[in-house]
Amino acid sequence: MDSLVNRSENVNLSLISYVSFTFVGYFIIGLSLSVLPIFISKSLGFSLVVAGLVISLQYVSTFFLRAYSGKIIDGKGPKPAVLFSMLSFSLTGIFLIIAYYFRVSPFISLTFLIITRLLTGCAEGMIGASPINWAIIALGEKHTAKIISYNGVACYGALAIGASLGIIIEHKFSLYGIGILSILLGIVGFFFAKTKENKKNTNHQDSQSFWKVLGKVAPFGICLALGGLGFASISTFITLYYNYFHWNNGALCLSVFGGLFVAGRLVFSNVINNYGGIKVAIACLLVETIGLLIIAFATTSQMALVGAGVTGLGFSLIFPALGVVAIKSVSPSSQGSALAGYGLFIDLSLGVAGPLIGAVADLCGMKYIFPFSAAMVFVGLGLAFVLKKKSSL
Repeated sequence: MDSLVNRSENVNLSLISYVSFTFVGYFIIGLSLSVLPIFISKSLGFSLVVAGLVISLQYVSTFFLRAYSGKIIDGKGPKPAVLFSMLSFSLTGIFLIIAYYFRVSPFISLTFLIITRLLTGCAEGMIGASPINWAIIALGEKHTAKIISYNGVACYGALAIGASLGIIIEHKFSLYGIGILSILLGIVGFFFAKTKENKKNTNHQDSQSFWKVLGKVAPFGICLALGGLGFASISTFITLYYNYFHWNNGALCLSVFGGLFVAGRLVFSNVINNYGGIKVAIACLLVETIGLLIIAFATTSQMALVGAGVTGLGFSLIFPALGVVAIKSVSPSSQGSALAGYGLFIDLSLGVAGPLIGAVADLCGMKYIFPFSAAMVFVGLGLAFVLKKKSSL
C-alpha cells in the first residue's frame, strides 16, 4: 500500500515538473492579457477592433508554429521546443518595454506591440504541446488524461493568476514591470529545462504527416474552438465589460474563472476515464453556456462573478475530454503532431475571438458580447452531440 502511495506521489511530482513549463509560459502570457487592451484603446487611442486584432496576432503566429513544433517533438523530442519557447518569452518582455517607451508615438508603440504579440505566439506554439508530450513519454500513456488535466490547470491557472497580477504590476510599475518580470521568468524556465533529460518516441514507422493527423483530430478541435470562445470573451474583454457598466474589480472575474477552472480539473479529474471524453465534453459545454448567459443577463458585478465561475467550471474539462479522444484517433508515434494539431483549434478560437467579439462590441454594443459567446458555445454543444452519435454507430 505504501509503495503504491509513494509511486503515485512520484508520478505527481514528476508530472508537475514537466507542466511547470506550461505554467511559466502562460503566466507570462497572462501578465499582459488584461492590460494591453486597455493600453491600446485608452493610452494609444485605437479602437476596440484594433485592440482585439493586436491581441489576436499572438494566436496567428501560434497557429503557424504548431505544425513545426509537432514535427520537432516527434522527431527530436520536446526539450528543444521548450528551450526555444522560454527564450522567445524573454524576448517578448524586451519588446514590451520598448513599446511602452514609445507610448507617446502611438503607431511606433503599436508596431512594437505587434512584434511582442507575434513573439508571444511563437513561444506559445512551441510550449503548447511540448510539456504534455514530454510527460506522456516519461510517465506512460496510461497517465494521458491526468497529464492533460494537470497541464490545463497549469495553463489556465497561470493565465488567471498572471492576468490579475499583471494589473497590479502595471498599476505600480507600468508595463516596464511586466516586461522585466517576463524576461526573468523566461530565463529561469530556460535553465530549468536545460537540467532535464530529453525524451523521444523511438518508433516512427507508422508516423503520419501533420496534415493527415490534423484531419483526424479536426472534428474534436472544432468543438474545442467553439467552447474556447467563452474563455476568450472573458480573458480579453471582461475588464472593458466591467468598465462599460461602471463596475469595479473586473480582474476578479479572471481569478474566479481560473479558480473554478482549477477546481473543476482537480475535483473531477477521474470523470473522463469513468464516463468517456465525449460525454464529459457535452456536460461541460452545457455548463459553460449557462455561465456565459449568467454574465450576459447580470445586473450586478457579483452576479457576473457567479457567471465567470460557472463558465470556468464548464470550460475546465473540455480540452482534456476531447483531447483524450483526439489522441486515440492516431498512432502513438504521431501524438506530438496530434496534440499540436488539436491545440491549433484553441489558437484559432482565441485568434478569431479578439477581432470578432471586438466587432460585435463596436457594431452592436458591449452588452452583446456575452450573448454572442454563449450562442457560439451552444453550437459547440450541438457538435458534441453529433460526435457522440457518430461514435455510437
